[in-house]
Amino acid sequence: MSGGGSARGGPTRPRIDEEETRLLREIIEEYCGVTLAEDGGFLLERRLGARLDELGLSSFLDYYYYLRFDLRGPEELNALVERITTHETYLFREQFQLDAFSRYVLPELAGRDGRRRALSVWSAGCSTGEEAYTCAILLRGSGLFDGWALRVVGTDISNRVLATARAGVYGESSFRTTPASQRARYFEQREGGARVIDTIRRMCSFHRVNLLNPAEYDVVGAIDVIFCRNVLIYLTPAARHQIVEAFYDTLSPGGYLLLGHSENLLHVNTRFEHVHFENDLVYRKPAEAIPGGTSPR
Repeated sequence: MSGGGSARGGPTRPRIDEEETRLLREIIEEYCGVTLAEDGGFLLERRLGARLDELGLSSFLDYYYYLRFDLRGPEELNALVERITTHETYLFREQFQLDAFSRYVLPELAGRDGRRRALSVWSAGCSTGEEAYTCAILLRGSGLFDGWALRVVGTDISNRVLATARAGVYGESSFRTTPASQRARYFEQREGGARVIDTIRRMCSFHRVNLLNPAEYDVVGAIDVIFCRNVLIYLTPAARHQIVEAFYDTLSPGGYLLLGHSENLLHVNTRFEHVHFENDLVYRKPAEAIPGGTSPR
């Protein structure tokens, strides 16, 4: 086992070896699909060393056994994922895609004959909630859905970021690409930051969901559009495929999937069809099942 003493005679935190890195990588991928970068061992050592001290464990191998076999292992696995995942987002991110959403996707959904006057959007991997609130603002500001029941669901595997999402209070870094008019209309200055106004907050709900476990999708309900941006790039190929297929099954016929600018399904075997808009490529569940359904292109 790793461990030992320092040159000054005091205790040192455990060092991680290749086998321990492999074992922890394996359990993380199995649980949520997240795959570690080449420096994964360094990341685990840096972010989990203090946690091993708290648990009284002398090596990362002991920590692996704790995750696998201790009754508190499942709870600790959640805490592990909290520690190793990075959550970087902001309001109105990737404006070119938001433009495609507003200019093409929303009018097409609003114009379908025979649809109920309800629309639901899912921000999958919502982090601290900026994407979910952005979607709600675009829905409300479009003018296409007056009198409709509009719903935006944000989900993430991290309870910590979901607490921030529910609070809906953001600092200046979250507004780096927000149009001044949108900020003035939909946010109120409060101590500690700017808070999303109540009419937008009421449209949104936030839930903890592990995307690799479709059984947890029940909290999302029927969905017309899924935003899953800059999430799949951190997952194994097998996890990406499994989640994309689960998204397909969750979407209503004719529903849309929007991925991040560095993610695409061009070389992935999937049931989605590609839809090319100006400056963007999105994915759609075939609309043939919609009575009178038409293609926007």
